[in-house]
Amino acid sequence: MEQLNWRIEANQLHLAGELERETLLPLWQQREKVMTQIDTIDVSALERVDSAGLALLVHLRQIVLQQGKNPSFTGVTDKLRSLIALYNLQQFITASR
Repeated sequence: MEQLNWRIEANQLHLAGELERETLLPLWQQREKVMTQIDTIDVSALERVDSAGLALLVHLRQIVLQQGKNPSFTGVTDKLRSLIALYNLQQFITASR
């Protein structure tokens, strides 16, 4: 089974691997601590994202907003962009180029 990996560099959260219902629990449990300094979420190394993973991305964005920052996503793939459109979440997950 694939895993979800993440690392923090400066104010950027880098996600890699699979962001799915089966893999997201460790990040979910640490989300408040992980998101303390984050204003950019890099999703370019994600191989798979399911609807639960997408929901977590929206939630992580919400945590950043509550800290008074304007979060952005980098590295949004065409596949992820299609999933975002499918769930009509374009206004929540906006990709910075």
